[in-house]
Amino acid sequence: MTQPNIIASETKGITLHEFNNRIKRLLNDRSVQNCWIIADLSDVAIRGGHCYLELVEKNATGATVAKVRGIIWSGRVQYLRSKFLAVTGQDLKSGLKVMVEASVNYHEQYGLSVIITDIDPSYTMGDMERLRREILARLQREGVLEMNRQLPVPPVVQRIAVVSAAGAAGYGDFINQLHNNSYGLQFYTCLFQATMQGANTSPSIIAALDRIAAHGNLFDCVVIIRGGGSTSDLNSFDDYNLAANVAQFPLPVIVGIGHDRDVTVLDYVAAIRVKTPTAAAEWIITRGVEALSRLDRLTTSICEAVRQYLNAAAQQLSYYTGNIPFMVSSRIESNRMQLSHLLQMIPTATGGRIAAADERLKSFAAAIGQARVQAVARENLKLKSLSDKIEILSPQNTLRRGYSITTINGHAVSDVGELNYDDIVTTRLANGTFTSKVTETIKTRK
Repeated sequence: MTQPNIIASETKGITLHEFNNRIKRLLNDRSVQNCWIIADLSDVAIRGGHCYLELVEKNATGATVAKVRGIIWSGRVQYLRSKFLAVTGQDLKSGLKVMVEASVNYHEQYGLSVIITDIDPSYTMGDMERLRREILARLQREGVLEMNRQLPVPPVVQRIAVVSAAGAAGYGDFINQLHNNSYGLQFYTCLFQATMQGANTSPSIIAALDRIAAHGNLFDCVVIIRGGGSTSDLNSFDDYNLAANVAQFPLPVIVGIGHDRDVTVLDYVAAIRVKTPTAAAEWIITRGVEALSRLDRLTTSICEAVRQYLNAAAQQLSYYTGNIPFMVSSRIESNRMQLSHLLQMIPTATGGRIAAADERLKSFAAAIGQARVQAVARENLKLKSLSDKIEILSPQNTLRRGYSITTINGHAVSDVGELNYDDIVTTRLANGTFTSKVTETIKTRK
């Protein structure tokens, strides 16, 4: 049986340590030393004074396309963190896009990593501003950016829905400032609790806004407040979904988060933006004081107008009081003169009216005489007409026209049924009479 060539196998292989040393020697190329790298931070942690993290690059779909471990040695950690905080207002943390100066490092035992020696915080600020501008541009394209800012804010804001964390110092400052104001103004506030920092900030505030919208008729406005903090704590307010909800909310929204130097997307879409929760309370109080001032000015104007009116009425009354006796005497004298004039005019007016009446009577008498003559003539004509008709219709004239009158026992016969057989009848003609005996009667049909 043939034995394996152990010596030959040993001469072909190298140790893992030697292999790693060869990798290390290859990575000593200057092209991978002191390079400025753009990447996202992930898994940032401070241990033993050193800062351990991962540099990650993702594509448009969010899939990771490159990743490497990074280290900031303790000698540079404090300097780089302070430098980054001074410009961006936040500490190094996962999720930030950064530009760092790094050199490749390969350790035989711990493998490949990069040593970070510097950072450009202005790049991160630019990326944050780019994200903010992208959100605002999207809201503008969708036509909702200015919707909340265009809502009319009531002259007096008294019923306030507050979105805040219940135990937050900013909420306490707001409530204390509002309810203990020196003007004695009364306000109604209702807290809708929400998480005000961290990853759950946006969905938590949106949920609070939904609860408020369900009872929107009970409130004049919404106040979203939180106390100050680092700029990183405010990153949650640079959120598209939250900004879109606030922009389209049916009540005016007052935002008081952070400090004057902190501006978030929410500040651009809300109806009113103030620095802090206390400033939000002061804004509401000032609006109430302005309304009171307007009311005071209106009250003063009304009182002044009433005073001027009463003064004018008093002067007018005084004028009338002083002139009434003279006006009465003048009116009496005027009436007396008018009465005297009328008395003088009565004889003349009476004579004229009597003469006119006489003339009318004469005219009436003449008209009556003429009317009488005309009436008599008309009646004579009527009588003549009636006489002619009587003459024409008289029995004698009727007989002359060939008609006759038959009588029995002295009365005229008008129906053949009145005659009987052997009745003696007398017939009268125009020039005499004759007597007949009824031998037969024939009744004709009508």
